[in-house]
Amino acid sequence: MDTHTRLHETISALADGELAASELELAFAALDTPSGRQAWDAYRHIGEVLRSEQYGHALSAQFDARLASRLAAEEAPEAAAAQAEPLPLPPLAAGIVPPGVAEPLEAGPLAQR
Repeated sequence: MDTHTRLHETISALADGELAASELELAFAALDTPSGRQAWDAYRHIGEVLRSEQYGHALSAQFDARLASRLAAEEAPEAAAAQAEPLPLPPLAAGIVPPGVAEPLEAGPLAQR
């Protein structure tokens, strides 16, 4: 996960009152940036709208079931990463010996005695 996403998740958790005390310092540091303040304003506004009866509207009776079904159908990011094809490894440098391969012996000062 990139730093930008992590900071936004931290700010979102703070706005929802779900941030662990151990992450408060990170959240306050994030809020000290223009991007962090924008995120805070957005998450705070979203929360106010979601909790407000004035702005809200009635959802259909099946909304919860449809949302749960769609969320269940989505693949978790960790699962997608685990299923991704591995990246090709760069060629080994001349001085690196792969595991399991005997390292060649070099004639050094001890071998010359």
